[in-house]
Amino acid sequence: MFITGLVIFLSTILVLIKLPRRWMLRALRYDIAIDVAVSVVVLALHFGTFSGLVAATFAGLLTSVATSAAKRAFGHIRAGRYYPGWINLRVGDRP
Repeated sequence: MFITGLVIFLSTILVLIKLPRRWMLRALRYDIAIDVAVSVVVLALHFGTFSGLVAATFAGLLTSVATSAAKRAFGHIRAGRYYPGWINLRVGDRP
């Protein structure tokens, strides 16, 4: 159950990693919305069995921890302004 939850969580993290840096920072502004959306989607997909619900709940919990940690570590973008975290990323208009 927990391995399945970990795999679900890793797939979500890989999607965030593949996003361009600016999009990721914009998405991190809505960390609570990401947590709720991921939790609702995985709970809906794995509804019906106890092990599926435990895996989905575990994935939602790990996603919540990861988005909170990423927002603190890398910061976020709100209204076009970058609010850096512990690690200051380069988010210029051009690469």
